[in-house]
Amino acid sequence: MTRSAGLAPEMTEMVIQTLKQVVARELPDAKILELDEQDIFPLDLIKKFLSPDVGLHLIFLPESAGGLGGGARDICKVSEEMARADLGVATAFLAICLGTDPIMVGGTEEQKNHWLPMIAEGRIVAYGVTEPEAGSNVAALKTTADPITDADGKVTGYRINGAKQWITNGGVAEIITILAKAPGGPTFFVVEKGTPGLSAGKHEEKHGIRASNTSSVILEDVEVPVANLIGEVEGEGLKQANAVFGYTRLMVGSFGLGCGQGALDRALQYARERIQFGAPLVEKEGFLLKLIAPHWIDLAAGRAYADEIAARIDEGETALQVEGSVAKLWCTEAGNAAADAAIQALGGYGYSREYMVEKIRRDVRITSIYEGTSEIQQNIIGVFRWKKTVSSKGAFYEEQAAACDEAHARRQDCGCDIAAAALRGIGDVVLDAHQSKIIRHQIAQFELADAMCRCEVAGAMARKAVTLAEAGDDDAELFAAGSRVFARRAVQSVLEVAQMVAAGFAEPGDTAAVEHGCNISQTIADRVPPAALAGLWLDMGRVGELLKQRD
Repeated sequence: MTRSAGLAPEMTEMVIQTLKQVVARELPDAKILELDEQDIFPLDLIKKFLSPDVGLHLIFLPESAGGLGGGARDICKVSEEMARADLGVATAFLAICLGTDPIMVGGTEEQKNHWLPMIAEGRIVAYGVTEPEAGSNVAALKTTADPITDADGKVTGYRINGAKQWITNGGVAEIITILAKAPGGPTFFVVEKGTPGLSAGKHEEKHGIRASNTSSVILEDVEVPVANLIGEVEGEGLKQANAVFGYTRLMVGSFGLGCGQGALDRALQYARERIQFGAPLVEKEGFLLKLIAPHWIDLAAGRAYADEIAARIDEGETALQVEGSVAKLWCTEAGNAAADAAIQALGGYGYSREYMVEKIRRDVRITSIYEGTSEIQQNIIGVFRWKKTVSSKGAFYEEQAAACDEAHARRQDCGCDIAAAALRGIGDVVLDAHQSKIIRHQIAQFELADAMCRCEVAGAMARKAVTLAEAGDDDAELFAAGSRVFARRAVQSVLEVAQMVAAGFAEPGDTAAVEHGCNISQTIADRVPPAALAGLWLDMGRVGELLKQRD
């Protein structure tokens, strides 16, 4: 999907500052907790966000429709900031973006000129794809769209019947893009609020993101004109849906980062103020190096990867669905882990609903479920990275490693050499698992997918650390130390998965399989100079010290 190259940095910053001002004014902690407790969708607030005075949704709409023409990097930054404030509200905006995407991707110029300006004016949009029995398998949909013909047999419209489930904004949407099975195959249709036969089902009472509106959508003989068929050609729906997965999953990854960072920031502030055994908690090495520093590193690494992929989208690359899955898997799991650590950091207070970290932990849980569960992402990554590595005879990961080599030649203290070793190592493990046919086991694909994610993210963080160092950025030292920690852990993950995959399906007495796994691990370890792997806890401690000094 070709999108705008994005806004000027100062314009993006202006949007983010506007968002912060509105949140500070309209969404103080007490209000956020009230919305959560009472399970209230703040319609007036959402409308304010969509009003001409604020217009936050304009960032993902093209200038031709009255939008700002933001790129993927801009939208990721705004998505992360929104999630820091409240993921329920952020999810309502994700749904507007999702619901608009089929029109932007597949709509005719006439359809774009008709619908997009209406959305720019502030209409709430929903994305009607998920079904009760199909879940994330959009190819298994049962909602039907039967042609309506005139006396001459010409198709004049469609009669849609079916049900959609877990639809964000489903009960409040003014425009819904519905995926239905037409004679020519899955097809998107635009359905407007008030169309006879369209109704919202039960409001879902959810574990988290309770400020978002989630309900089923019922379609009973809903008739729409042929002009509402997006693209005016049947059977393009799955293609249109798949075209934006790399992009929308990047957004959800940014939500994970925002929730995790928001919880971690609160935990760090608490640790500065909480006196325990005569000193602030933040001065306790075990606390800082277990509950704060490693999670900050994981979030920073995920942000570096997401930013790199968003930049590629803005440059016009379109086949980045797997990269979107990598970003979503890593960033949402890291966000969940960071929020969980924040609860632990606050102790009993963290477990209390009076404190925001408890709510954030409940909210962020959804990010590893919606837009494809973590297991779906593991499956996508495991299968497609396996095929890519084998078809390229290992060149896929070798090219990423070479990019780290080039960065290491420019700056030797950012862990690029260690990240390169991890990337080459995971390529070796995948090729070996292919040769032994072990990779055909789905659980092996899952384990490899996790290691692949860590290695690819390590490469992105190391390259970002070099860029910051060369620019003399204030955070250069922090990122360099964090990158070295992350790269070492990437190597460790490859060493572990090499042995696990080789021996995981071997009989207990099959020592050859165990030895084979150990030999692969040793080959990978030999690539990394021993000195490069030294100092893990020293670097982690440096990250902790620098975080303590931050505002």
